[in-house]
Amino acid sequence: MISFIVSIIVLIMGYFIYGRFVEKVFDIDSKSETPAIRLNDNVDFIPLPTWKVFLIQFLNIAGLGPIFGAISGAMFGPSAFLWIVFGSIFAGATHDYFSGMLSVRHNGLSISEIVGVYLGDKFKVFMRLFTVVLLIFVGTVFLVGPAKIIDGMTGEMWGVWIWVLIILAYYILSTVLPIDKLISKLYPLFGLVMLIMALGLGIALFFGDYNIPEVTFNNLTNMKSNPEENPIFPILFITIACGAISGFHATQSPLMARCIKNESNGRKVFYGTMITEGIVALIWAAAASVVFNDVEGLNSMMASNNNNAAWAANEISLIMLGKIGGVLALLGIVAAPITSGDTAFRSARLILSDSFNFNQKKLLNRIYLSVPLFICAFILTQLDFAIIWRYFAWSNQTLATVVLWTITVYLYGKNKNYWVALVPAVFMTMVCSTYILIAKEGFQLSKDVSYWGGLLITILVCIIFIRFIHKKNQEKKIIINT
Repeated sequence: MISFIVSIIVLIMGYFIYGRFVEKVFDIDSKSETPAIRLNDNVDFIPLPTWKVFLIQFLNIAGLGPIFGAISGAMFGPSAFLWIVFGSIFAGATHDYFSGMLSVRHNGLSISEIVGVYLGDKFKVFMRLFTVVLLIFVGTVFLVGPAKIIDGMTGEMWGVWIWVLIILAYYILSTVLPIDKLISKLYPLFGLVMLIMALGLGIALFFGDYNIPEVTFNNLTNMKSNPEENPIFPILFITIACGAISGFHATQSPLMARCIKNESNGRKVFYGTMITEGIVALIWAAAASVVFNDVEGLNSMMASNNNNAAWAANEISLIMLGKIGGVLALLGIVAAPITSGDTAFRSARLILSDSFNFNQKKLLNRIYLSVPLFICAFILTQLDFAIIWRYFAWSNQTLATVVLWTITVYLYGKNKNYWVALVPAVFMTMVCSTYILIAKEGFQLSKDVSYWGGLLITILVCIIFIRFIHKKNQEKKIIINT
């Protein structure tokens, strides 16, 4: 219990201390007009109250990530707590803050365009394709998944495809309607439900008869039932994404970058929501570690239920919160993926509009860009998506890595403390490169080969970064001399 309490305190302190430091590095201008005010179009650029922006951003980036990822990560043991805490403070929140604030400084541009500004046109083209495809995948999975859950809850009364069409209709409306018509009204409610559910679990952990494992040197071992197949590095750092760092967040932050009223709100909205998500993930990881007696029990129960994190979330809620918890869990398990799916499609529309410089004030223009997205998604629902989805976790963290390198280049160019982004960028490069070499979804190489290969790739990326910076410095000298 001591480690759990300390972890929560450290996360909160991280917001006030390191979050303020990151804000100082960025150097906010509270007197400048934000895109929400300067470019107000009553569709995507709309100034909203900060509390509303916070809850929308929280649900945008959270979804099921801090629940399912935390439960799966808890199977490794207390080492998951360390990654959630330090990952959230030094990697995830930093990544989210800068991706959001850079969008604010660049008229609400999507992350693919921001990457292009600092890493060049080739990266911009790649990121446009990469992020749109990734978002369509997310939207498709969160179209079929909730439909299956609702169909099961209703006794297969209507059939999965009826629910797919109903959810698809909602997705279309939430993608094309102004953000204050649907999303800003529903998201705060669902965001509060997720927070209340996490708070309830937290209270149950404090006052219940639970023995949360402590973080000690002896406990920082791989407690997974098959540790050789799932080494802590890099598997844990890919498994817990939304509770520590997630590239998907960078696709969502521009949505709220178009809605905040003042740059001074950025730390609350972007850094603060990531810390909040870290606390939620920490609570779920702790709950998963104790509800089934211990970590070994968690591994055993997950194995006997096909490693179904949705089943585990439901069981945890019922055991710790009773029937009310079960209702909240079902609501969260259904609502959370839907609220990630709709903003995935909305983000994809905005990326396309930024790419083609296509004004979105007219409803017809928004429909033109949205229809191809939904056609692609509906076609993908006819395919076996299991194999593709296994690559999402790695792709998600790879996107976060690219964004961190982008932030590093930005800070270096502004003569600011670029180490705040460089250190997590190097670490995540090592994580992603090692993972694709060792994982079943990748090359399935041995641990030794994968670790050395990951290190070599990371060194090469660092060399490319140094050469890139050197080239930029030479260009600056030429401009100055002319």
